[in-house]
Amino acid sequence: MRTHFDFHFLPLFLFTLLLLLGQARPDPDPLQDYCVADNKNEFFINGVPCINPEQVSPSHFVTSALSKTGNTSNTFGFSVTATNTVNLPGLNTLGLVLARVDIAANGIVPPHSHPRASEVTTCLKGLLLVGFIDTNNRVFTQNLRPGESFVFPKGLIHFLFNRDTKEPALALSGLNSQNPGSQIASLATFASKPPIPVEILKRAFQISTREVDIIRENLGG
Repeated sequence: MRTHFDFHFLPLFLFTLLLLLGQARPDPDPLQDYCVADNKNEFFINGVPCINPEQVSPSHFVTSALSKTGNTSNTFGFSVTATNTVNLPGLNTLGLVLARVDIAANGIVPPHSHPRASEVTTCLKGLLLVGFIDTNNRVFTQNLRPGESFVFPKGLIHFLFNRDTKEPALALSGLNSQNPGSQIASLATFASKPPIPVEILKRAFQISTREVDIIRENLGG
């Protein structure tokens, strides 16, 4: 039986849909002044439960986690140290993260994405080439000097490259989610567990079986 849709309700439907979409946020708004993370709790919820407000102290809102230089002795030559509910319990439910990004000389933060957050990065030391790729495969790049910032839209693949071949670089990034997530494109593709079938990688990247093996070996896949 064919149903009949009353198009007189279409404007109301579209208005309701736009209203609901307009309320979508990266993270939910807090319902209280703060919700200091109870990291000892062993049950799982969408986020981290709060400790008793009577037990909250100033120490819950301060951290020195970003004061230490990260270890960049890895394949790509970078290290990311981020605030989280363990080293900074007071950020729970606030919808933000700060990250220290150390990049060795000629090192790179390889193409990656954050599925749940936009990011703004400020160069603190060195000369960085940064950029992102939109869904039309258009690349936006910029050279950053100390004090300059660049924004990466939510979910889009982006990268940071230290153009100095002798000195390390340092950047500070802010992301508008308590848990932005991070997925490095090359590792997700060639070092997944279990591995993506070789035939798919060969067809997708137009490479040989041997080349797939070499890339996997280099990336620890």
